[in-house]
Amino acid sequence: MQVHRPAKDKPKGSAGKTAAARAAAEQKTGSLFSSYAARVKIQPRSVRGRYDNLRIAALVITQLVFFGLPWLMWNGRQAVLFDLDARKFHLFGAVLWPQDFVYLAGLLVFCALTLFFVTAVAGRVWCGYSCPQTVYTEIFLWIEAKLEGDGPRRRKLDDAPWSWHKLRVRGTKHVLWVLFALFTGFTLIGYFAPIRDLPMQIIHLELGPWQWFWFLFYAFALWGNAGFLREQVCTHMCPYARFQGAMFDKDTMIVTYDKERGDPRGSRSKKADPAALGLGSCIDCGLCVEVCPTGIDIRDGLQYQCISCAACIDVCNGVMDKMGYARGLIRYATENALTNHLDSKATAKRILRPRVLIYGLILLVLAGALVGSLVSRNTLRVDIIRDRGALSGIAENGDIENTYTLNLMNTSERPLVLDLGVTGMPELRIDGQTRIEVPATSNRMVPLAIHLPPTTTERPGSHNIEITVTPVPQEGEEDTGAKPRREGTVYMVPR
Repeated sequence: MQVHRPAKDKPKGSAGKTAAARAAAEQKTGSLFSSYAARVKIQPRSVRGRYDNLRIAALVITQLVFFGLPWLMWNGRQAVLFDLDARKFHLFGAVLWPQDFVYLAGLLVFCALTLFFVTAVAGRVWCGYSCPQTVYTEIFLWIEAKLEGDGPRRRKLDDAPWSWHKLRVRGTKHVLWVLFALFTGFTLIGYFAPIRDLPMQIIHLELGPWQWFWFLFYAFALWGNAGFLREQVCTHMCPYARFQGAMFDKDTMIVTYDKERGDPRGSRSKKADPAALGLGSCIDCGLCVEVCPTGIDIRDGLQYQCISCAACIDVCNGVMDKMGYARGLIRYATENALTNHLDSKATAKRILRPRVLIYGLILLVLAGALVGSLVSRNTLRVDIIRDRGALSGIAENGDIENTYTLNLMNTSERPLVLDLGVTGMPELRIDGQTRIEVPATSNRMVPLAIHLPPTTTERPGSHNIEITVTPVPQEGEEDTGAKPRREGTVYMVPR
């Protein structure tokens, strides 16, 4: 299903001839042939249509989320903040700690399965509508088009000699690209440091070394990928383009050209009857090639460079409207639907095949498990650390003393008051304070000394005990009876 079109098979339309001529000019190496074709810079023509509107909507939504989330506040703090210094991740009302790494692993598995599910159903629609590389390339192309014009005008400017006009336009373009890239890098580090403090820290050069690195590195990478590499990232650097073929089958929805209806291709007047001329619906205008951001000809079949952006569908539908032909010469369809002439209802039934249903079921179960675990998790965590250097000791009053360190972790948005207790042996008691307060979304290390009278009748050696930590109900709250417990050990010296 994956076909790579050689350079000699360029379409006969104007777009194909232009690309072939440019490639030939750039491949003159003085040898009989070149093993590697030189890259032809792609300047896609802009297009308007239903799928272009969907891409713009996806672009606006994703960028509103990316640029807006760090500025939202929640209970007097940043709503989304991955505070690496404090080792706390704030996600609105949830506070995650390093011990919650399992949720990150579950989220990554969920994202991978979602990608498999979407690819099995609709091919590379993620690449065409929501991938950051696609989104930022669209933004950079929009800036470029506003300054330099549409695709043909940009190609003409590329071939023109350097002049004051070309220098001014290109310089302005790069200034705007760099400013946008810097703002994107600023927003990125705003997820890992309080974003409201960052402007003054940048002005006064007070960022830390790692913050400077990621701020400038991400801006530079965005400027290079979206401004220069563009489709090369999708076709050569992104692994998804390579392994997506393993997830495709004949019932995967892809962008496809209807050869049976479109061929033989050929130009004709609007009033001409294609049947009388022995031609199909394709007028061989080459516009589907000119609007393609990866520079392929969809009429040559499915190719791994296709990112399913549907720009060729929009432009082809516009041509069909002008010619008075039915739309859909290029459309979203499955290979089975195209070969067997299936209607939309039959196609939908085949899309909901066992693999898709299994992916969907696993996603539902995993999402339910993650959400349920987050909702029901205990907001108080207790870790007991024993001093391994000494088993026990004798206190000043003669008691047998064992020492521990309690790590009390409060993951809720309110402070907790905790009562400490110990059970498991008669006359066992805690020496010192037994009521502890832990501030909201923080942890506290508490030293704990457990005493046993020297007159105890218990045998020497080790004994299992339970250290209890009980939340005290605050005003207006009910006692939930929650008593997180952790087992400990008391060591006794021989009598």
